Amino acid sequence: MRETVRRHLGKVVAGTAIAVAGTAVMVAVTLPGTAGADESGGTSGGGSRAAQQPGQGQVQADGAGRPGVVQQAPAEGKKGVGGDPLTDDELRRAGKIAAAGQSLGSGENVDGGRGPQRLTVDLADPESDEVDDANAPRRADVTFYDYRNDTLVTRTVNLDTGKVEQTGTQHGVQPPLSRAENVEAARLLIADPLGAGLKADYKDATGKELTSPDQLLFNGAVYRAAPGAQPAVLDKCGEHRCVRLFPKVKNGPWIDARSLIIDLSARKVAKLDRG
Repeated sequence: MRETVRRHLGKVVAGTAIAVAGTAVMVAVTLPGTAGADESGGTSGGGSRAAQQPGQGQVQADGAGRPGVVQQAPAEGKKGVGGDPLTDDELRRAGKIAAAGQSLGSGENVDGGRGPQRLTVDLADPESDEVDDANAPRRADVTFYDYRNDTLVTRTVNLDTGKVEQTGTQHGVQPPLSRAENVEAARLLIADPLGAGLKADYKDATGKELTSPDQLLFNGAVYRAAPGAQPAVLDKCGEHRCVRLFPKVKNGPWIDARSLIIDLSARKVAKLDRG
């Protein structure tokens, strides 16, 4: 791995794009810069707003070069209207309501803790007979991944009544990874003997030892198994939740770790076969 990274250092300066093919998933990583990597470490849930428009917290200069007035965003209410995005208060309430109940309490999150791993909270579509109803109830779809039995759980919460209206479960469905899952994948990789190359590359770039995911920025992609494309230990990827990480030294180069796959369900790291 160390020789591969040294070859990439020149490409970082040149701004080359690396296209990564991972069986059933393709991820584009653009260099240089963070290219979507969360500067606080890991990946952000909703992406980054790279360019703000006037009125979104930026100071605009007038023609004479004098700074303009900062326009403050309007105050956000506790409850949205119609198809408005969920407010912060609604996001919190939906997550709390959906997580309640004995069935979810018996689940397991990405690091083995009690309760399934929460992934997303999204505004739910209205019912067919509510499409034109201005007073239709607001609902949220809250998704969890239960590592106890590799199940995707979706709960629809009625924000007006505060009740869960529907719960659905699916197996073999792998939505995008949450930041917590990417962090845990990095933690497992750093602790595993197969992470030695990653740690050596980090030391080459910084002169320091790599001991924690907090020292890196990274994106992560779901990895699915394909017959003959990986060692047998990764054959369940797709049924299991598996991750391919793209780590980056803070204010430094990307490190090529594409050959390493972390099975979060089995808590194992494996190296892809090279054909």
